[in-house]
Amino acid sequence: MNVLIIEDERALADEVELFLSKNNFICEVCYNGASASEKIAINLYDFILIDLGLPDYDGLDLLKEAKLNRPEAACIILTARAEVNDRIKGLDLGADDYLPKPFSLLELQSRMQAITRRKFGLVNQTVNLDGFIVNLTDRTITYMSNAVSAITKKEFDLIAYLILHKNRTLTRAQLSEHIWGSVVNDDYDSNFIDAHIKNIRKKLSAFAAADWLETVRGLGYRIKTNV
Repeated sequence: MNVLIIEDERALADEVELFLSKNNFICEVCYNGASASEKIAINLYDFILIDLGLPDYDGLDLLKEAKLNRPEAACIILTARAEVNDRIKGLDLGADDYLPKPFSLLELQSRMQAITRRKFGLVNQTVNLDGFIVNLTDRTITYMSNAVSAITKKEFDLIAYLILHKNRTLTRAQLSEHIWGSVVNDDYDSNFIDAHIKNIRKKLSAFAAADWLETVRGLGYRIKTNV
């Protein structure tokens, strides 16, 4: 998932970026509001983390821009401001959560996971796909208690992202942008994404058929499930 970190304290911004990157997020960092405003206008994000106390921009104004231009993104306010009024204003403007500084990086991750569950209607982080148990928190897949250990990091990212959008067809461009952080060109697109899906199916087929991972001809891929 793509994350925009807007924080003028460089040490903190870099610490958050390093932590989230290690936990399989694709991060961009802005140290001021002007550059963040430009990125929000042109790029897609799953999460936008906004510091209210920016040197050149009111964080609440930036939040308004984010909700206007990127309504699909979940916004979390990160700020040293402890006043209740700031918190209320941010939530009223559409912020999904509020985390005062100093904060635990593990708590930030936990809140992001909770927002993801709410957004995509997941009761918990474990999904059963015809006997394949996918744990989105532990990033594991098992079948009949046997670990499907051959799945790579990016292959799991693909499965997890399709699970979040279960029963919805995602194009190759959408998968590329949200898993790799960029859109590959049309000539390379098909081979790039299709090769990963082919590898996933091959590895899963060693345990059982993964008929729930469907190709939608001419469009892309989807995970079909009643769960």
